Amino acid sequence: QVQLVESGGGLVQAGGSLRLSCAASGGTFRRYGMGWFRQAPGKEREFVAGISWSGGRTNYADSVKGRFTISRDNTQMYLQMNTLKPEDTAVYYCAEQNYFGTYDRWGQGTQVTVSS
Repeated sequence: QVQLVESGGGLVQAGGSLRLSCAASGGTFRRYGMGWFRQAPGKEREFVAGISWSGGRTNYADSVKGRFTISRDNTQMYLQMNTLKPEDTAVYYCAEQNYFGTYDRWGQGTQVTVSS
């Protein structure tokens, strides 16, 4: 059973940076797109960024455009987060799409806390 495992979360001051990673434990990534999502306390989970299998296409939520960068290689997916704001505080999840484009495989999440 392949599991997605996130790492790289932590506590950072506003204006700082973090780099999240996502790896496939027990197997490899599918040949489909992947993405990062986040969920803040009391809020619904929201899309942050997505990337195609080849890495050639990316898209971002308006709230993170120009600050976050998604990338991937054969074994990991990344989210470089710069100029972090307190409102970026959330649990961040990586996810894989299936053939139909549905995100159906999820990691356990990693906490990102941005202090003001």
